[in-house]
Amino acid sequence: MNKTLRKIAYQLHLWLGLTSGLIVVIMAVTGCILAFEKELKHAIHPEKYFVKTVKKEKLQFSELKLKAEQALPDSLKVSRVEISSDPSRSYAFRSLKMDKEALTYWGSYIHYYRVYVDPYTGKVLEVENAKNDFFEIVMDLHRRLLLGEKIGKTITGYSTLILAIMLFSGLVIWFPRKMNKNALKGMFFIKTSAKWKRVNYDMHNVLGFYAVIPLCLISYAALIWNFEDVDQWVKKTLNGKAKTEQKAKSTIPSEESSDSKNILNLVGDRVEKSLADKESALISFPKTEEGTYYAEVNFGNKQYQNEQFNFDQYSGKILKYQSYKDKNIGYGTALRERNYDLHTGSIFGMTGRILYLFAGIIAASLPITGFIIYVNRKKKKPKKKKVKIAAHPN
Repeated sequence: MNKTLRKIAYQLHLWLGLTSGLIVVIMAVTGCILAFEKELKHAIHPEKYFVKTVKKEKLQFSELKLKAEQALPDSLKVSRVEISSDPSRSYAFRSLKMDKEALTYWGSYIHYYRVYVDPYTGKVLEVENAKNDFFEIVMDLHRRLLLGEKIGKTITGYSTLILAIMLFSGLVIWFPRKMNKNALKGMFFIKTSAKWKRVNYDMHNVLGFYAVIPLCLISYAALIWNFEDVDQWVKKTLNGKAKTEQKAKSTIPSEESSDSKNILNLVGDRVEKSLADKESALISFPKTEEGTYYAEVNFGNKQYQNEQFNFDQYSGKILKYQSYKDKNIGYGTALRERNYDLHTGSIFGMTGRILYLFAGIIAASLPITGFIIYVNRKKKKPKKKKVKIAAHPN
Protein backbone atom coordinates (compact mmCIF):
# COMPACT_ATOMS: atom_id res chain seq x y z
CA MET A 1 0.00 0.00 0.00
CA ASN A 2 1.18 3.53 -0.78
CA LYS A 3 3.18 4.87 2.21
CA THR A 4 1.97 8.45 1.70
CA LEU A 5 -1.70 7.37 1.70
CA ARG A 6 -1.10 5.37 4.87
CA LYS A 7 0.55 8.32 6.62
CA ILE A 8 -2.28 10.68 5.65
CA ALA A 9 -4.87 8.11 6.79
CA TYR A 10 -3.03 7.67 10.12
CA GLN A 11 -2.86 11.40 10.83
CA LEU A 12 -6.56 11.87 9.93
CA HIS A 13 -7.55 8.89 12.06
CA LEU A 14 -5.49 10.07 15.03
CA TRP A 15 -6.43 13.75 15.20
CA LEU A 16 -10.05 13.40 14.15
CA GLY A 17 -10.40 10.63 16.74
CA LEU A 18 -8.95 12.77 19.51
CA THR A 19 -11.23 15.65 18.47
CA SER A 20 -14.53 13.77 18.32
CA GLY A 21 -13.93 10.71 20.52
CA LEU A 22 -16.07 11.76 23.48
CA ILE A 23 -19.03 12.70 21.26
CA VAL A 24 -18.78 9.38 19.38
CA VAL A 25 -18.86 7.53 22.73
CA ILE A 26 -21.99 9.47 23.81
CA MET A 27 -23.80 8.83 20.49
CA ALA A 28 -22.83 5.14 20.50
CA VAL A 29 -23.87 4.47 24.12
CA THR A 30 -27.20 6.29 23.73
CA GLY A 31 -27.80 4.46 20.44
CA CYS A 32 -27.33 1.14 22.24
CA ILE A 33 -29.83 2.16 24.94
CA LEU A 34 -32.37 3.08 22.25
CA ALA A 35 -31.85 -0.11 20.22
CA PHE A 36 -34.73 -1.90 21.97
CA GLU A 37 -36.58 1.13 23.33
CA LYS A 38 -40.07 -0.02 22.39
CA GLU A 39 -39.67 -3.49 23.90
CA LEU A 40 -38.20 -2.06 27.12
CA LYS A 41 -41.00 0.50 27.48
CA HIS A 42 -43.69 -2.15 27.06
CA ALA A 43 -41.99 -4.39 29.64
CA ILE A 44 -41.44 -1.60 32.20
CA HIS A 45 -44.81 0.20 31.85
CA PRO A 46 -47.41 -2.32 30.60
CA GLU A 47 -50.19 -0.47 32.47
CA LYS A 48 -50.21 2.42 29.96
CA TYR A 49 -49.49 0.49 26.78
CA PHE A 50 -52.01 -2.33 27.30
CA VAL A 51 -55.70 -2.36 28.29
CA LYS A 52 -57.12 -4.70 30.92
CA THR A 53 -60.16 -5.83 28.93
CA VAL A 54 -60.54 -6.23 25.16
CA LYS A 55 -64.11 -5.63 23.96
CA LYS A 56 -65.85 -6.12 20.62
CA GLU A 57 -66.30 -2.46 19.74
CA LYS A 58 -64.06 0.58 20.11
CA LEU A 59 -65.35 4.09 20.73
CA GLN A 60 -65.51 6.52 17.83
CA PHE A 61 -62.22 8.12 16.93
CA SER A 62 -63.47 11.68 17.51
CA GLU A 63 -64.61 10.73 21.03
CA LEU A 64 -61.20 9.25 21.89
CA LYS A 65 -59.44 12.35 20.60
CA LEU A 66 -61.73 14.53 22.74
CA LYS A 67 -61.01 12.41 25.83
CA ALA A 68 -57.26 12.83 25.24
CA GLU A 69 -57.54 16.61 24.80
CA GLN A 70 -59.68 16.99 27.91
CA ALA A 71 -56.93 15.28 29.90
CA LEU A 72 -54.26 17.73 28.69
CA PRO A 73 -53.40 20.88 30.67
CA ASP A 74 -53.86 24.43 29.35
CA SER A 75 -56.49 23.39 26.74
CA LEU A 76 -53.75 21.92 24.51
CA LYS A 77 -54.61 20.05 21.31
CA VAL A 78 -53.21 16.71 20.15
CA SER A 79 -51.18 16.61 16.94
CA ARG A 80 -51.04 12.88 16.21
CA VAL A 81 -51.97 9.42 17.45
CA GLU A 82 -50.31 6.00 17.30
CA ILE A 83 -52.48 2.91 16.88
CA SER A 84 -51.58 -0.78 16.99
CA SER A 85 -53.27 -3.72 15.28
CA ASP A 86 -52.91 -5.56 18.61
CA PRO A 87 -56.41 -5.30 20.16
CA SER A 88 -54.93 -5.17 23.68
CA ARG A 89 -52.95 -1.99 22.99
CA SER A 90 -53.98 1.52 24.04
CA TYR A 91 -54.07 4.56 21.73
CA ALA A 92 -51.16 6.98 22.29
CA PHE A 93 -52.07 10.61 21.51
CA ARG A 94 -49.31 13.22 21.33
CA SER A 95 -49.24 16.98 21.89
CA LEU A 96 -45.94 18.58 20.96
CA LYS A 97 -44.58 22.07 20.35
CA MET A 98 -40.88 22.82 19.94
CA ASP A 99 -38.66 25.89 19.91
CA LYS A 100 -35.88 25.22 17.39
CA GLU A 101 -34.00 28.33 18.49
CA ALA A 102 -33.54 27.08 22.06
CA LEU A 103 -30.05 26.13 23.24
CA THR A 104 -30.95 23.35 25.70
CA TYR A 105 -33.10 20.22 25.74
CA TRP A 106 -35.52 21.63 28.33
CA GLY A 107 -35.84 24.89 26.44
CA SER A 108 -36.46 23.08 23.15
CA TYR A 109 -39.80 21.64 24.29
CA ILE A 110 -42.46 24.28 24.92
CA HIS A 111 -44.69 21.33 25.76
CA TYR A 112 -44.58 17.60 25.07
CA TYR A 113 -47.30 15.27 26.38
CA ARG A 114 -48.44 11.75 25.56
CA VAL A 115 -51.93 10.65 26.54
CA TYR A 116 -52.65 6.90 26.67
CA VAL A 117 -56.34 6.10 26.18
CA ASP A 118 -58.27 2.82 26.40
CA PRO A 119 -60.02 2.68 22.97
CA TYR A 120 -62.90 0.56 24.35
CA THR A 121 -63.88 2.69 27.37
CA GLY A 122 -62.26 6.06 26.68
CA LYS A 123 -60.50 5.89 30.06
CA VAL A 124 -57.28 7.88 30.19
CA LEU A 125 -54.63 5.41 31.38
CA GLU A 126 -51.90 8.02 31.82
CA VAL A 127 -50.94 11.58 30.91
CA GLU A 128 -47.19 11.54 30.47
CA ASN A 129 -45.01 14.63 30.45
CA ALA A 130 -42.73 13.16 27.78
CA LYS A 131 -40.15 15.90 28.35
CA ASN A 132 -39.16 14.03 31.54
CA ASP A 133 -39.20 10.56 29.98
CA PHE A 134 -35.84 8.78 30.34
CA PHE A 135 -35.80 7.48 26.76
CA GLU A 136 -36.76 10.90 25.39
CA ILE A 137 -33.80 12.48 27.20
CA VAL A 138 -31.51 9.71 25.89
CA MET A 139 -32.87 10.28 22.38
CA ASP A 140 -32.13 14.00 22.56
CA LEU A 141 -28.66 13.29 23.93
CA HIS A 142 -28.16 10.97 20.95
CA ARG A 143 -29.40 13.50 18.41
CA ARG A 144 -28.47 16.88 19.90
CA LEU A 145 -26.33 16.34 23.05
CA LEU A 146 -29.10 18.17 24.98
CA LEU A 147 -27.87 21.39 23.34
CA GLY A 148 -30.87 22.21 21.15
CA GLU A 149 -31.47 22.00 17.42
CA LYS A 150 -29.09 24.76 16.26
CA ILE A 151 -25.96 23.86 18.25
CA GLY A 152 -26.44 20.24 19.31
CA LYS A 153 -27.60 18.93 15.94
CA THR A 154 -24.72 20.72 14.20
CA ILE A 155 -22.15 19.13 16.54
CA THR A 156 -23.55 15.59 16.17
CA GLY A 157 -23.90 16.08 12.41
CA TYR A 158 -20.25 16.99 11.91
CA SER A 159 -19.16 14.36 14.45
CA THR A 160 -20.94 11.76 12.33
CA LEU A 161 -19.13 13.06 9.24
CA ILE A 162 -15.83 12.75 11.14
CA LEU A 163 -16.79 9.20 12.17
CA ALA A 164 -17.40 8.27 8.53
CA ILE A 165 -13.94 9.62 7.56
CA MET A 166 -12.38 7.71 10.47
CA LEU A 167 -14.02 4.47 9.36
CA PHE A 168 -12.46 4.75 5.91
CA SER A 169 -9.07 5.91 7.21
CA GLY A 170 -9.19 3.06 9.74
CA LEU A 171 -9.62 0.56 6.93
CA VAL A 172 -6.48 1.92 5.26
CA ILE A 173 -4.49 1.56 8.51
CA TRP A 174 -6.02 -1.87 9.21
CA PHE A 175 -4.51 -3.28 6.01
CA PRO A 176 -0.94 -4.45 6.86
CA ARG A 177 2.19 -2.94 5.29
CA LYS A 178 3.42 -6.41 4.34
CA MET A 179 1.11 -9.35 3.87
CA ASN A 180 2.16 -12.65 5.47
CA LYS A 181 0.60 -15.40 7.58
CA ASN A 182 0.98 -13.57 10.92
CA ALA A 183 -0.26 -10.28 9.45
CA LEU A 184 -3.31 -12.02 7.98
CA LYS A 185 -4.11 -13.62 11.33
CA GLY A 186 -3.72 -10.25 13.08
CA MET A 187 -6.27 -8.69 10.75
CA PHE A 188 -9.12 -10.93 11.92
CA PHE A 189 -8.25 -12.31 15.36
CA ILE A 190 -7.43 -10.86 18.78
CA LYS A 191 -4.27 -12.36 20.30
CA THR A 192 -5.66 -12.95 23.80
CA SER A 193 -2.43 -14.56 25.04
CA ALA A 194 -0.43 -11.36 24.39
CA LYS A 195 0.24 -8.51 26.85
CA TRP A 196 -2.61 -6.09 27.57
CA LYS A 197 -1.23 -3.40 25.26
CA ARG A 198 -1.30 -5.78 22.32
CA VAL A 199 -4.78 -7.03 23.29
CA ASN A 200 -6.00 -3.42 23.43
CA TYR A 201 -4.48 -2.74 19.99
CA ASP A 202 -6.11 -5.87 18.54
CA MET A 203 -9.49 -4.94 20.05
CA HIS A 204 -9.31 -1.56 18.32
CA ASN A 205 -8.03 -2.98 15.04
CA VAL A 206 -10.03 -6.21 14.71
CA LEU A 207 -13.35 -5.20 16.31
CA GLY A 208 -13.28 -1.95 14.35
CA PHE A 209 -13.04 -3.95 11.13
CA TYR A 210 -15.95 -6.23 12.03
CA ALA A 211 -18.15 -3.24 12.89
CA VAL A 212 -17.23 -1.09 9.88
CA ILE A 213 -20.15 -2.05 7.59
CA PRO A 214 -23.01 -1.45 10.08
CA LEU A 215 -21.27 1.72 11.32
CA CYS A 216 -20.98 3.00 7.74
CA LEU A 217 -24.73 2.42 7.23
CA ILE A 218 -25.53 4.08 10.56
CA SER A 219 -23.34 7.07 9.64
CA TYR A 220 -24.86 7.41 6.18
CA ALA A 221 -28.42 7.50 7.56
CA ALA A 222 -27.43 10.04 10.24
CA LEU A 223 -25.77 12.28 7.64
CA ILE A 224 -28.98 12.23 5.55
CA TRP A 225 -30.95 13.43 8.59
CA ASN A 226 -28.41 16.07 9.58
CA PHE A 227 -27.58 17.62 6.21
CA GLU A 228 -30.63 18.58 4.15
CA ASP A 229 -28.58 19.50 1.08
CA VAL A 230 -27.00 16.03 1.02
CA ASP A 231 -30.42 14.48 1.51
CA GLN A 232 -31.92 16.41 -1.44
CA TRP A 233 -28.89 15.76 -3.68
CA VAL A 234 -28.99 11.98 -3.09
CA LYS A 235 -32.74 11.88 -3.65
CA LYS A 236 -32.65 13.96 -6.87
CA THR A 237 -29.63 12.11 -8.29
CA LEU A 238 -31.10 8.66 -7.72
CA ASN A 239 -34.64 9.64 -8.73
CA GLY A 240 -33.43 10.77 -12.17
CA LYS A 241 -36.45 11.36 -14.36
CA ALA A 242 -38.97 9.96 -11.88
CA LYS A 243 -41.96 12.19 -11.22
CA THR A 244 -41.52 14.81 -8.50
CA GLU A 245 -43.67 14.16 -5.44
CA GLN A 246 -46.65 16.53 -5.23
CA LYS A 247 -47.77 17.72 -1.82
CA ALA A 248 -51.40 16.95 -1.07
CA LYS A 249 -53.61 19.87 -0.01
CA SER A 250 -57.14 20.00 1.34
CA THR A 251 -59.69 22.04 -0.64
CA ILE A 252 -61.03 24.82 1.58
CA PRO A 253 -64.85 24.84 1.26
CA SER A 254 -66.73 28.06 0.43
CA GLU A 255 -68.92 27.60 3.51
CA GLU A 256 -67.91 26.59 7.02
CA SER A 257 -68.29 22.87 7.68
CA SER A 258 -69.59 21.52 11.00
CA ASP A 259 -68.96 17.91 9.97
CA SER A 260 -65.40 17.64 11.37
CA LYS A 261 -66.29 14.87 13.87
CA ASN A 262 -67.76 12.64 11.16
CA ILE A 263 -64.76 13.31 8.90
CA LEU A 264 -62.39 12.33 11.72
CA ASN A 265 -64.39 9.16 12.38
CA LEU A 266 -64.30 8.37 8.66
CA VAL A 267 -60.51 8.73 8.59
CA GLY A 268 -60.13 6.68 11.78
CA ASP A 269 -62.35 3.87 10.46
CA ARG A 270 -60.47 3.79 7.15
CA VAL A 271 -57.12 3.48 8.93
CA GLU A 272 -58.46 0.87 11.37
CA LYS A 273 -59.67 -1.30 8.46
CA SER A 274 -56.31 -1.08 6.70
CA LEU A 275 -54.65 -2.30 9.94
CA ALA A 276 -56.28 -5.74 9.67
CA ASP A 277 -53.18 -7.52 8.29
CA LYS A 278 -50.56 -5.01 9.39
CA GLU A 279 -48.62 -3.89 12.49
CA SER A 280 -49.37 -0.28 13.43
CA ALA A 281 -50.48 3.13 12.19
CA LEU A 282 -49.73 6.77 12.86
CA ILE A 283 -52.21 9.56 12.08
CA SER A 284 -51.07 13.20 12.06
CA PHE A 285 -53.79 15.85 12.31
CA PRO A 286 -53.89 18.87 9.96
CA LYS A 287 -52.01 21.95 11.19
CA THR A 288 -53.23 24.48 8.60
CA GLU A 289 -56.38 25.20 6.60
CA GLU A 290 -54.89 23.40 3.59
CA GLY A 291 -53.37 20.62 5.71
CA THR A 292 -54.47 17.00 5.48
CA TYR A 293 -54.90 14.03 7.76
CA TYR A 294 -51.71 12.10 7.08
CA ALA A 295 -51.75 8.38 7.91
CA GLU A 296 -48.84 5.97 7.74
CA VAL A 297 -49.78 2.30 8.09
CA ASN A 298 -46.85 -0.04 8.76
CA PHE A 299 -46.84 -3.65 7.59
CA GLY A 300 -44.35 -4.85 10.22
CA ASN A 301 -41.23 -3.83 12.12
CA LYS A 302 -39.57 -2.40 9.03
CA GLN A 303 -40.74 1.19 8.93
CA TYR A 304 -40.30 1.63 5.18
CA GLN A 305 -42.81 -1.15 4.51
CA ASN A 306 -45.88 1.05 4.71
CA GLU A 307 -48.87 2.61 3.02
CA GLN A 308 -49.28 6.38 3.16
CA PHE A 309 -52.58 8.25 2.91
CA ASN A 310 -53.47 11.93 2.74
CA PHE A 311 -57.13 12.65 3.54
CA ASP A 312 -58.90 15.94 2.80
CA GLN A 313 -59.75 17.38 6.22
CA TYR A 314 -63.12 18.73 4.99
CA SER A 315 -64.42 15.73 3.05
CA GLY A 316 -62.40 12.72 4.19
CA LYS A 317 -61.56 11.98 0.56
CA ILE A 318 -58.22 10.27 -0.15
CA LEU A 319 -56.10 12.86 -1.95
CA LYS A 320 -52.91 10.84 -2.18
CA TYR A 321 -51.98 7.20 -1.70
CA GLN A 322 -48.54 5.65 -1.82
CA SER A 323 -47.31 2.14 -1.07
CA TYR A 324 -43.73 1.00 -0.70
CA LYS A 325 -44.61 -1.63 -3.32
CA ASP A 326 -45.29 1.04 -5.99
CA LYS A 327 -42.91 0.61 -8.91
CA ASN A 328 -43.09 4.25 -10.01
CA ILE A 329 -41.35 5.50 -6.85
CA GLY A 330 -37.88 6.83 -7.71
CA TYR A 331 -34.80 5.09 -6.32
CA GLY A 332 -33.92 8.22 -4.32
CA THR A 333 -37.34 8.36 -2.66
CA ALA A 334 -37.26 4.61 -1.99
CA LEU A 335 -33.82 4.88 -0.36
CA ARG A 336 -34.95 7.86 1.74
CA GLU A 337 -37.95 5.88 2.97
CA ARG A 338 -35.51 3.21 4.22
CA ASN A 339 -33.32 5.68 6.12
CA TYR A 340 -34.67 4.91 9.61
CA ASP A 341 -34.40 1.17 9.03
CA LEU A 342 -30.83 1.57 7.74
CA HIS A 343 -29.94 3.53 10.86
CA THR A 344 -31.45 1.07 13.35
CA GLY A 345 -30.69 -2.20 11.56
CA SER A 346 -34.38 -3.15 11.34
CA ILE A 347 -34.00 -3.31 7.55
CA PHE A 348 -32.30 -6.67 8.23
CA GLY A 349 -34.91 -7.78 10.76
CA MET A 350 -34.23 -8.77 14.37
CA THR A 351 -30.81 -10.15 13.38
CA GLY A 352 -29.86 -6.71 12.04
CA ARG A 353 -31.00 -4.95 15.21
CA ILE A 354 -28.88 -7.29 17.36
CA LEU A 355 -25.84 -6.90 15.07
CA TYR A 356 -26.24 -3.11 15.20
CA LEU A 357 -26.37 -3.28 19.00
CA PHE A 358 -23.00 -5.05 19.06
CA ALA A 359 -21.67 -2.59 16.46
CA GLY A 360 -22.77 0.26 18.75
CA ILE A 361 -20.96 -1.30 21.72
CA ILE A 362 -17.81 -1.61 19.58
CA ALA A 363 -18.22 2.00 18.39
CA ALA A 364 -18.33 3.14 22.03
CA SER A 365 -15.12 1.23 22.76
CA LEU A 366 -13.11 2.43 19.75
CA PRO A 367 -12.32 5.98 21.01
CA ILE A 368 -11.27 4.48 24.36
CA THR A 369 -8.98 1.77 22.94
CA GLY A 370 -7.70 4.27 20.38
CA PHE A 371 -6.81 6.79 23.08
CA ILE A 372 -4.96 4.09 25.04
CA ILE A 373 -2.95 3.22 21.90
CA TYR A 374 -2.10 6.93 21.48
CA VAL A 375 -0.95 7.27 25.11
CA ASN A 376 1.13 4.07 24.95
CA ARG A 377 2.88 5.18 21.76
CA LYS A 378 3.59 8.59 23.22
CA LYS A 379 5.25 6.95 26.23
CA LYS A 380 7.40 4.80 23.92
CA LYS A 381 8.94 7.78 22.12
CA PRO A 382 12.56 8.12 23.34
CA LYS A 383 13.50 11.42 24.87
CA LYS A 384 16.11 13.36 22.94
CA LYS A 385 19.44 13.25 24.77
CA LYS A 386 21.05 16.57 25.38
CA VAL A 387 24.49 16.70 23.75
CA LYS A 388 27.09 18.04 26.14
CA ILE A 389 29.53 20.42 24.49
CA ALA A 390 33.00 19.87 25.90
CA ALA A 391 34.77 23.02 26.97
CA HIS A 392 38.00 23.64 25.03
CA PRO A 393 40.89 25.38 26.72
CA ASN A 394 41.81 28.71 25.23
